[in-house]
Amino acid sequence: MNFVEAISTCLKKYTTFEGRAGRPEFWYWSLFSWLLSAIASVIDAAITNDSGVAVVSNVVLLAIALPSLAVSIRRLHDVGRSGWWFLLAFTGIGIFVLLYWSIRPANQQSEFSGQTVQQ
Repeated sequence: MNFVEAISTCLKKYTTFEGRAGRPEFWYWSLFSWLLSAIASVIDAAITNDSGVAVVSNVVLLAIALPSLAVSIRRLHDVGRSGWWFLLAFTGIGIFVLLYWSIRPANQQSEFSGQTVQQ
């Protein structure tokens, strides 16, 4: 899966929390989200006067929030974890656990979906 395929897959599965997402899909989406946020911040800096309201960044955040959550949960399914494990992100230290699971290869015996994904 290349960059464009990963982004189009995430946008097609905008709110699909079922199934699996391979490492390329997850990491390409993460890169895309980061780049989009950086571009939005630059645009906000260029158009914002001293008001401090980041309109473009807020719109981008709203647009990518659901697909980011969905691809993260599908990635957890791919490594054999329930999507509820995503709540670890709110504990602080859980970010490192989620990062570790995101780096791991797929669990072929995952109970969350019978489909196989591209490594």
